Amino acid sequence: MVTFNASLERFERMGEKTGWTYITVPQAIAQVLKPGCKKSYRVKGKFDHIDISGMAMIPMGEGAFIIAVKAALRKQLQKEEGAVIKVELEEDLHFTVEMPEEMEMCLLEERHLMDRFLAMPLSHQHYFINWYTSAKTEKTKVKRLIMMVNAMESQLDFGAMIRASKDAG
Repeated sequence: MVTFNASLERFERMGEKTGWTYITVPQAIAQVLKPGCKKSYRVKGKFDHIDISGMAMIPMGEGAFIIAVKAALRKQLQKEEGAVIKVELEEDLHFTVEMPEEMEMCLLEERHLMDRFLAMPLSHQHYFINWYTSAKTEKTKVKRLIMMVNAMESQLDFGAMIRASKDAG
């Protein structure tokens, strides 16, 4: 477990990360957490007094990482951009996201679709699963399943699928 203080920062203009609020995990601390790692991985611990788990450490180059701090967590912390929080982190070795049954059945209709899905990095699989499960209506869930099947057929990752749908719409 590593402990440090971090400021809540916000991306003004950073492609798909524009508007994100985040903390930076400096290279020295990231190397203690997972030496030699330059790819995304999950961490758990505390932000101030709030327990966290399954948070994505996202590489930003030069060995530093960021962790996005969503609005709901900022509300719990009662802190916004510029505030300093106490951070306690360790690698989350037991992080999993369960694939909903209807998503699994849909991808298994044609085995190569499931194979392509499972060949993606876990972080990309989680993007698809979280996006699907966040749908509020059955109509939206069906639309998202269709988009996922088409993405697997076209060998698109999550970001490419979203960009393709915006270009088409």
